[in-house]
This record gives sequence, C-alpha cells and structure tokens, in this order.
Amino acid sequence: MMTNVLTLGAHGHIAQLVTQQLVDETDAHISLYLRDSNRLKVTDHTRETLIEGDATNHANLVAAMQGQDVVYANLGGGNIEDQAKAVVAAMDEVGVKRLIWISTLGIYDEVPGAFGKWNHEQLDPSHYIETYRAAADVVEASDLDYTIIRPAWLSNKDIVSYEITQKGEPFKGTEVSRKSIADLVVNLINHPDQHVHESLGVNQPNTDGDKPSFY
Repeated sequence: MMTNVLTLGAHGHIAQLVTQQLVDETDAHISLYLRDSNRLKVTDHTRETLIEGDATNHANLVAAMQGQDVVYANLGGGNIEDQAKAVVAAMDEVGVKRLIWISTLGIYDEVPGAFGKWNHEQLDPSHYIETYRAAADVVEASDLDYTIIRPAWLSNKDIVSYEITQKGEPFKGTEVSRKSIADLVVNLINHPDQHVHESLGVNQPNTDGDKPSFY
C-alpha cells in the first residue's frame, strides 16, 4: 500500500534528503509543506505535491493533513512550541496518528561531560534548548504515535552511520550526518510501528570528544 507522507518544513536540508530518498527507494506520495513553495523544485510531479502554508496556521495544516498516513515535522525557529501545538491540534482534528518530530540534543540535559557543557554554551544564549524542550513536551503530552529525533551536531558528510540512545540515557558522540538523520526518518516512514512513543538521541559512532570535529 502506498504511504502518504506530509513533510512540514520541506525546504530544510534534511527534509530535502528525505524527499529524495523516498522518491528513489519507495512508492510513497510526499506532500511538501512550506511557507514559500517557490523555494522548492519538484522532481516527480506524480509523487510530490507542493503545499504553501504556515506551520502555525490551523486551517492550512488541517487541509494539508487530509488523507495523510505520516506527518514528518522538520520545523525550527523561536516559535517552535507554537508550531508543535498547532501540529498536534491539527493531527487530532483530522485523525492522523503518526508523527516524526525533529528536535535537538540537550533538551533533557542528557549530554554528559565537556561536550554537554560546550553544547549548552553554544545553544543556551538564544534559549534554543528551552524552546525545543517546550515543543518536545507538547508532542510527548499528546496522544499521537510520535517519535522525537534528537540529532547530534549536523554535518554534510556523505555517510550513513548512526547509533541511537533513548530518553533517560546519556547522549553519545558529538556529531551525525544529515544523511543519517534522513535515513532514520525514511526507515520510520517505512516501518511506522517502530520507535513509537520514543525520543531518540542520534549520533555517528566513535565521535566522542569535547566538541564536533568541524569546530
């Protein structure tokens, strides 16, 4: 059966990698939701649909979610908590259950040691961690079949190599490739019963250190 996927924040780098992998490896139909649809080029008009809308606009979201099997949220920004509330409310209204939500590392103070301190110093001045934690709390308090993904610092390395830690476990490593996160998202879309109600830390193995290699 063909899967219908709604990607929120479809212009994001990881989201574009996910779209390409879905087009190449699956028969999924992908609805690409973003504020300015001119920013994306569709490669397969039979499989991809562009939808212009704001991730805090309830009516836009409800319309886009009709007939969808999976919502993959690749959202960001200072209003990420409001976006989370809007997405959850729209999914509840339409009756779509499966949500894949991209967050960030450090939201549970789960990053140990010198890297944890460095990560907090990098992200904390903008209240980045707090706002992403608030959004994750909204998702976790919902009755949706969610998976939260907390990537390490993102690289553009041409590699798919990652390991997972669960909420409550110390975060491993310092970095992970965007391709690896995209691969995990595609695997969750293909196997929607996996990692339900889990919050996954994701890192490239053997990248432990005080900070990512590219800093």
